[in-house]
Amino acid sequence: MTTIQCKAVLFDLDGVLVDSTPAVARVWTIWANKHGFDPEETVRRAHGRPSLATIRDLLPNADHAAENSFVERMEIEDVEGVIALPGAVELLQTLPANGWTIVTSCTRPLALVRLRVAGLPIPARLVTSNDIVNGKPDPEPYRKGAELLGIAAADCTVIEDAPAGIRAGKAAGARVIALQTTERDAFLRQAGADWIVKDCASLRLADSSRNGDMSLLLSGTA
Repeated sequence: MTTIQCKAVLFDLDGVLVDSTPAVARVWTIWANKHGFDPEETVRRAHGRPSLATIRDLLPNADHAAENSFVERMEIEDVEGVIALPGAVELLQTLPANGWTIVTSCTRPLALVRLRVAGLPIPARLVTSNDIVNGKPDPEPYRKGAELLGIAAADCTVIEDAPAGIRAGKAAGARVIALQTTERDAFLRQAGADWIVKDCASLRLADSSRNGDMSLLLSGTA
């Protein structure tokens, strides 16, 4: 068992708390085929980043707002197979309400839909792509997540599944737990993950104090 001391936990959403992989793959495959891109490569490129960033990269001269609206609408409507990942509900229910939040590359409407469909608690405040200028792997999202909680990013633990998110957490000054839900260990390590575990079921709150200090226990670290 590994023990981690921190004052707050910042969670990514897709691939960390929610399994939306089938829905994401279906939507981006439709979009890729529409524009003549390789679907598999497009899905990989889109993972862990704001959809608008992927669209700008692949279609620099397109109507980005219109394309992004098209993708978002499809993602909001496609909730088939969207479920909570193992251990996510249990972990969130044990953490102090002011000791965690969600930092996602989703838009706010999409994030709220997936949280509700998956039956997960919704934090009072969260960071979405609507709240930032620079998406992951830029540190801005995780810095804003820490600011929401009034805690220094260096005192936060980030939980991620995507290399872009891991890089964002590390660049913000946080330590990062990577989950094996989406990507191969080699890519997680290359991105700078401090620890690698299977999923949220490998984490539990061991202790929390009145001054906000928390102890997290990790099992099965790779």
